[in-house]
Amino acid sequence: MPVQVNIHEAKTHFSRLLARVKEGEEVVIAKAGKPVARLVPVTERPARRVPGSAKGRVSISTDFNEPLPGNILEAFEK
Repeated sequence: MPVQVNIHEAKTHFSRLLARVKEGEEVVIAKAGKPVARLVPVTERPARRVPGSAKGRVSISTDFNEPLPGNILEAFEK
């Protein structure tokens, strides 16, 4: 269960709270008793994107570079 602290306490003891978070604990920061933020440990970074990983999954219409129909152009200008 996460520990809840008010904003003043969070500002005063921020380093201590970060140490707790680093150990895996979750800290909820509240204003007037209502939670407004969570301090949680950083998880592993997501895998780097690989160029070309969507190859074969995306198709581009043959008329991609053609001018848009008048009714669509008008909608953009409204």
